[in-house]
Parts: sequence; C-alpha cells; structure tokens
Amino acid sequence: MNDADELELRRLRWKCRRGMRELDQLFGRYLDREWRQAPEPQRGVFLRLLDCEDDKLWHWFMGHETPADAELANLVQHIRNLPA
Repeated sequence: MNDADELELRRLRWKCRRGMRELDQLFGRYLDREWRQAPEPQRGVFLRLLDCEDDKLWHWFMGHETPADAELANLVQHIRNLPA
C-alpha cells in the first residue's frame, strides 16, 4: 500500500467513528478485512453508507429496517455477515 492509500484509510477510520461501539466495530471490521480488495463500486457504496445518519445505520445493522437503496442494503447485509 502506498502513502496515499494509507492516508485514505486513516481518514476513513476517523469517519467510521460513530460513537456507538457496535457501529464502530462493524465499520472497523469492514475496513480491516474488506476495504483494500473491494472493487471501486463497492467502495463507493461504503462511502455513501458513511454519509447516512447514525440512527438509520443503527436500525439497518440491527436488522430492524432495510435500506430502500438495494446497494446499501446488500452492503449492510455483507458487513453484518462478516465473522466477528
């Protein structure tokens, strides 16, 4: 990984900090395990996910609701299924 990639990853880690331990862990797990090899379209969906409000994210990741956007819904499910 080059310096620009490392800088981007650090920026994303900061953006993933939501103040809810559960969300922080889910996003951190995705960054650690998936981000580097994720295709650009999936990275774009993840960036859109990070722009969503915390209360929506909480309901989506806890399975109480499903995002109307199919790409977001698929990524939420993918992140939820990552092993702990």
